[in-house]
Amino acid sequence: MIHNDVLRSLRYLLDVNDAKLTDIIKLSGFDVATDDIVSYLKKEDEEGFVRCPDEVIAHFLDGLVIFKRGKDDSRPAQPVELPVTNNIIMKKLRVAFELKEDDLHAILKAADFPVSKPELSALFRKVGHNNYRPCGDQLLRNFLKGLTLRVRG
Repeated sequence: MIHNDVLRSLRYLLDVNDAKLTDIIKLSGFDVATDDIVSYLKKEDEEGFVRCPDEVIAHFLDGLVIFKRGKDDSRPAQPVELPVTNNIIMKKLRVAFELKEDDLHAILKAADFPVSKPELSALFRKVGHNNYRPCGDQLLRNFLKGLTLRVRG
């Protein structure tokens, strides 16, 4: 799934404007112009569309965790994980929205995309682990859909 789609979905889910998206990214210590955000939010066939780089989406997800949960000054800042995969997006959203395994199952079930417990836990394993599985675009898309239903109703 391209990062622009994720950014658009999360902007809708959070019900925020472009300036607030910029503020969320700045929470992670990364500076981005609001004009750049506008270019990332455009559809692929629109004039002025720019593909959202890994670094921007990574800092947005880190900023989202701080936005939703607050900054923990007792721990050092985590290094930005690049490249950003669907699995990393799922992990960051799980942390930001404080989701437990049952919550994840309920979200996917609400989007009519039920997943078994072993399939779901395999998404959160480290790369290289025997049971690690890459998160597909369809699963991430349905997760974002279900999370939007949960947050916005």
